[in-house]
Amino acid sequence: MKAKKFDTDFDDNKDLTAVLDISQARRPLQKQKRINVNFPDWMIDSLDKEAKRLGVTRQSIIKIWLAERLERSVSGE
Repeated sequence: MKAKKFDTDFDDNKDLTAVLDISQARRPLQKQKRINVNFPDWMIDSLDKEAKRLGVTRQSIIKIWLAERLERSVSGE
């Protein structure tokens, strides 16, 4: 498929997944790295309560809160 046709189809909201090779696709800045962090029991209990209230996992709430804090730090708040 020529680039011009691809652009036109994309602009027309056509499904282009059949013409894309996504086998090597990667999400930039999304590579995962495992780390270990020790928290006091009271903090884990609080995290678990909040995660349950929101219907997410403990890991998810930690990631969400850290991401929010880092975004604020970067934006200068």
